[in-house]
Amino acid sequence: MPSVTIRRLKPGDVRVLRRLNVLFGQAFADLETYTGNQPEDAYLKGLLAKEHVFAVVALAGEEVLGGLVAYELDKFEQARREVYIYDLAVDAEHRRQGIATALIEHLRGIAAERGAWVIYVQADYGDDPAIALYEKLGTREDVLHFDIAPAAPPTR
Repeated sequence: MPSVTIRRLKPGDVRVLRRLNVLFGQAFADLETYTGNQPEDAYLKGLLAKEHVFAVVALAGEEVLGGLVAYELDKFEQARREVYIYDLAVDAEHRRQGIATALIEHLRGIAAERGAWVIYVQADYGDDPAIALYEKLGTREDVLHFDIAPAAPPTR
């Protein structure tokens, strides 16, 4: 395995983030969603500047081997935060080499610095490698996930 650097992306890393989106599109067999209508550089730069948005990549030189995107959520029921891993993928040629675990471990350090209470992630039924990874690192909860489309904005 090549020498791998794990790091959080900064506002100046828009090109790396675009390469990560290509990797996500390939890994999730959904290139159109991840690359078909990409926002302007200024939008991505602003997103990477947000303290509650975490984009973490595994790099071998300039090559993106894997990455994750996570969001910090402030809670109302208690004065605490949770971190949600929204996307996590490793290039097919570099799987089973500890990259996903290293990405999550890096995120764990960020979450600890930010005072997060927990990191959580969801996995699809049948995605056995992801499920095995997450079971190795955390406690499994069986939940249901629902997508609810937004309605028209309320009128005043």
